[in-house]
Amino acid sequence: MAYRKLGRDNKHRRSMLANLTKDVINNERVITTETRAKEVRKFVDKMITYGKDGSLVARRKALAFLHNDKATVSKVFDDLAKRYENRNGGYTRILKLEERRGDDALRVVLELVKEDTKEEK
Repeated sequence: MAYRKLGRDNKHRRSMLANLTKDVINNERVITTETRAKEVRKFVDKMITYGKDGSLVARRKALAFLHNDKATVSKVFDDLAKRYENRNGGYTRILKLEERRGDDALRVVLELVKEDTKEEK
């Protein structure tokens, strides 16, 4: 199976993933469960890749996935695309936290990697 069902039907799952993707892009980090973070990471990377492409088709695909949230799409295409222009993928990082107290689910922080420009010697 190419994706995780996350215990939801198709519309609910796609909506949840789009909302988490928007949260990661706007806030640059989000605390969620490990399974959700691993699934959302794919979509965040795809949106930033669309932003680096910069074409009208890529912008329309990003708008369609992010429920026509123009502020988020403009942040991807204007800010994040410039930040990651020299990076080929791997725009996110997952850091593990303690388990959630109620159901013992593993919580993680999904965050965008801060681009550190390392000078070559």
